[in-house]
Amino acid sequence: MRAPTSIALLLLRVVLGVVFIAHGLQKLTQGGIAGTAQGFSQMGVPLPEIAAPAIIALEIGGGALLILGLASRILGALLAIDMIVAWGLVHAGSGFFAQDGGFEYVLVLAVVGAAIAVAGPGRFAVGAALSGVVRSRRQRRGFTPARA
Repeated sequence: MRAPTSIALLLLRVVLGVVFIAHGLQKLTQGGIAGTAQGFSQMGVPLPEIAAPAIIALEIGGGALLILGLASRILGALLAIDMIVAWGLVHAGSGFFAQDGGFEYVLVLAVVGAAIAVAGPGRFAVGAALSGVVRSRRQRRGFTPARA
């Protein structure tokens, strides 16, 4: 992967990770798990007692791992799904613009998450460095995986 593409993916990962960490911390500090579950219940989120801690953990932990570039494809997909669900349950009926409660913001977050899920973390990621170490060890032992 070329350096400019990897730099772009690094920027996307870091910004998306910071945004999700901030939102997860907001849920945790302003309402806690119980308050977030209550809010989720009012919004029609299924199983809010399970969804609240899961979403808080995804947003904080997933955001941090995304910044590092670990499990980026999986986390990008999970965060995109998180935003698609928020769109459907909360924002879809409020029009487009975020200032009116619309889906503009969650749409951008979902698309960035999906882009990371498809493109991967890029070269400047802990996950990429770790996979290079594993590949190097395999090659030293005589195991060279076939490349397409």
